[in-house]
Amino acid sequence: MTAAAPAPALAETYAIWLSQLTLRDLPDEMRRVATLDLVDAAGLCVAARAEPYMQQIMAGWDADGPCTALGQTRRLDAGGAALANGMAIHGEDFDDTLEGAPIRVGAMTIPAALAAAERFGQSGERALLGVVAGLETVCRLNHVAPGAIHKAGFHPVGVIGALGAAAAAGVTLGLGPREQAMAFGIAGSMASGILEYLSEGAWTKRLHPGWAAQSGLRAAVLARTGFFAPRTVFDGPHGFFHAFAPTATPDFGHMTKGLGQEWYAERIAFKPYACGTMIHPYIDCMIRLAATGLPADQIKAITCPTGAGLVHRLWEPLGDKHRPPSGYAAKFSMPFCMAVGFFDGDAGLAQFTDAKAQDPAILTLAAKISYVIDPDNEYPKNYSGHIRVETVDGQHISLDQPHMRGGLREPLTEADIHAKAHANCLHGGWSGGQAEALIDWVGGLATHADLSGLSRFGC
Repeated sequence: MTAAAPAPALAETYAIWLSQLTLRDLPDEMRRVATLDLVDAAGLCVAARAEPYMQQIMAGWDADGPCTALGQTRRLDAGGAALANGMAIHGEDFDDTLEGAPIRVGAMTIPAALAAAERFGQSGERALLGVVAGLETVCRLNHVAPGAIHKAGFHPVGVIGALGAAAAAGVTLGLGPREQAMAFGIAGSMASGILEYLSEGAWTKRLHPGWAAQSGLRAAVLARTGFFAPRTVFDGPHGFFHAFAPTATPDFGHMTKGLGQEWYAERIAFKPYACGTMIHPYIDCMIRLAATGLPADQIKAITCPTGAGLVHRLWEPLGDKHRPPSGYAAKFSMPFCMAVGFFDGDAGLAQFTDAKAQDPAILTLAAKISYVIDPDNEYPKNYSGHIRVETVDGQHISLDQPHMRGGLREPLTEADIHAKAHANCLHGGWSGGQAEALIDWVGGLATHADLSGLSRFGC
């Protein structure tokens, strides 16, 4: 009697769908979101091009090649380009996020698709399809055990990102179902990234999406050789979520339900501020408070009702958050971001320098800001902001922001995102003409016969 074939594993079922995906399958909204994410990501690469961490990653990578790190004169091998572009996209914490189950999305997947297409001569159409596949994979996987990866001490960007990048590179390269399932199995053993960067505002957070991008790319390339990897990487007894989310009961339905009908990646949000996403509504409240004309020295205290899930990353240790040690650490300090928003009316790239992090006026106001946990807060399903202000003369002012600007309830427009990308290119030292050429090129990615034109933007 012939033994029955094993039931398909989740990776195999999902890989079948990916291998059959075409651009004709994409709804207009999904294609629009993916294109805007490409534009946003490209501008961020240029914005970060001269930052010390980018100069260090370029100097520390030891393999030249045919692939483009946007904004950099040196050309790298495919893995190096994926690493550099992923790090640059996420470096200033100005990149996309996912509402409902927070994670960055494009920084891990876009670089993998671009590097795979440029290195192996794939068309822009294949690259765009790979981008969509990667975005959707990250978004679906991050719903399987929301919050549990963080709870275990890992950074979802690094661990889920490697699997999303494997989907992005695999679809770009046209992997078949078995090869794509093996790519997931390989990427599961390449996934990494711990949260200890939070203690000192360390740069390893910036490294995580780039490392995930190059890991997923390498997994897809290796899978093309037939390399044997566990097809049960998701649902096996020692699988991905067992390792990285051990306290969770995974809901694997998110990997199969509504494939091709419901697009999780349509919920991607674009950031108006260059700091932790959940801080944004509180910044909006502080900007509105400043607009009332209330002087900072007349503020006695500000108390912020907040969701419990925000506390360990953005509020505590509160003393450290009141005086972040660097501009980068300030991006993850709720009190600092709120205070700088009050004084500057913005929280963009200019608000998070090391010098700004030592500004006495900002730090004095930040020290007056504290929190209370609101058990009715909707986080993570919704990001809202709430401030309760007590003035020196005994007045009480309450301001609320019901949702994140840039998200589903109040999305940034295409013009907003193009303007952001243009401004980011100028921040990186490019001319307006260079910025517009890049925006046009990535916005029309699917029209390019190959990605040889990408090299124009390594400069």
